[in-house]
Amino acid sequence: MLGLIVRVLPFWVREPLLILVGSVFGVGVTIRALYESNWLMAGLGVAVLAVTAFRIRTVRHAWRARRSAVAAAAAPQTGPLAGPAPAPAAPAPQKKEPNTAAQVFLALALVGALVGAVWLAPRVTGDATATSRKPATCSDHAAGKKLPKAYALTPGAVTGDDLCKALNRSDLAALLGTPRETPLVAYGNSGTASLTADKVAASEARVQFDTYTVEFSATYNHMTIALYTKVLAPQTLEHRADKVLGRPAVFTSDHLMQFRFGGPGSTGPATEGPLARTLTVALDRKDPGGTFDFTVWSESGAALPEDDVILGIAEKILPTLPASR
Repeated sequence: MLGLIVRVLPFWVREPLLILVGSVFGVGVTIRALYESNWLMAGLGVAVLAVTAFRIRTVRHAWRARRSAVAAAAAPQTGPLAGPAPAPAAPAPQKKEPNTAAQVFLALALVGALVGAVWLAPRVTGDATATSRKPATCSDHAAGKKLPKAYALTPGAVTGDDLCKALNRSDLAALLGTPRETPLVAYGNSGTASLTADKVAASEARVQFDTYTVEFSATYNHMTIALYTKVLAPQTLEHRADKVLGRPAVFTSDHLMQFRFGGPGSTGPATEGPLARTLTVALDRKDPGGTFDFTVWSESGAALPEDDVILGIAEKILPTLPASR
């Protein structure tokens, strides 16, 4: 379709249009190729510029020929008169020449419209997509199933659904520093801690955005923050003690584990994943055992939020739990 439009355009519209498009495309491709050290792409850009230069030369010669023809037609004829002048023939209808300036202006306007459409399209469609996409709502992986007995035996234990509803706040993206994003995934899970014969309640919730993923979990064991800080935290990266709403807490960093099965070139099913920052908080100020964990990581490699950001999120979420101690 585009080729047909170009072929039917007049010469003085088609050639300036192709010259402008070729110049912009050739320069853009060449600069990008040099920046990325892609010599094949650089050669393509130079070839486009060479073709554009040839078209410029063709237009210049055509312009000179046109001016010469106009000047020759306007020049008066001189020479000896030989006999009576023949009777003038009826003037042939003159074909109206197109206005060159108008054609060039039309070509530039057309290119401007095309460039504007290309520039605006992703922005308009991107905003529309972001607006029309509804935020994810909490779903329970164990919906319809009976809670493990550990929850009935643990007073005040919160479920995965409770954690998800508390975590999936309307302002969570803004608190993370990405206010334009909406949750892609939100779910909760009411399980038990591993290697405890289903006797220790351990619920979790996760909310995933384009940039960050946040996990909020609760474990009702006998691990105190004091013991965790002394024994386990030193085995992690960048650990430091803190307080959340008067409760003892500790920040730690560690890499997540990624599992791949049958991937080409993989030497094992598990590989090191992205770095995650975790804030572990005691269930109450007395630190009786059991913890809440807030973990943030980024699959895209974005820099993790500052500790104060994670601390602020925890201070807003903990008081909203239905059985907050």
